[in-house]
Amino acid sequence: MTSTKNQTSSTTLKEQALREEICEIGASLYQRNYTVGAAGNISARLDDGWLITPTDACLGRLTPAQIAKVDLSGKWISGDKPSKTLTLHRAVYDNNPLMQAVVHTHSTNLVALTLSGVWHDSAVLPPITPYQVMKVGRIPLIPYCRPGDPKVAEQIKLLATTVRGVLLERLGPVVWHESISQAAFALEELEETARLWLMSGNKPEPLSAEALDELYRVFGARW
Repeated sequence: MTSTKNQTSSTTLKEQALREEICEIGASLYQRNYTVGAAGNISARLDDGWLITPTDACLGRLTPAQIAKVDLSGKWISGDKPSKTLTLHRAVYDNNPLMQAVVHTHSTNLVALTLSGVWHDSAVLPPITPYQVMKVGRIPLIPYCRPGDPKVAEQIKLLATTVRGVLLERLGPVVWHESISQAAFALEELEETARLWLMSGNKPEPLSAEALDELYRVFGARW
């Protein structure tokens, strides 16, 4: 009885900590203009389902109690109504059991990149900085689909284990990682790289094959 009670208490504490982290990261992203208005969403994996920000909610003004909880079947359990992008997030979780969090924003420079033209559909930006390679890696483009279109989730299913995120044309990045904070940090690095790329009049050359190989060997980076 005591063991079961302790386990329940531990699960409750973990869920509350994740709710608070979602609010903290959401507010940070909003305050620094990585997302605006009621755009963007954040989710986290639980043992018995997922937490996800509510539909049409401002990431800068969330409270822990507002965060939606859904069970393993996708049924809405508590909190405000879950984001319509839940299917997209589940495409990551269902196909990559190591991933614990997904962050999606409509970040300005990355959306602008899709409007002006990405480097390649298979890699929206060339590998121009070491931390981009180490923290983010290759990010492919998903051609435009309306928000919530299930076709996006179908494409992400195929990519969930091979990359750390995707860029949705005209909608922004979706990044997944082993924690909410790590996913947000990777997204920020990606947005900063897009800003550097867009502000460079003479586009910089990618890192050399030798430089990339060294990053792979020393830091375990992948591209």
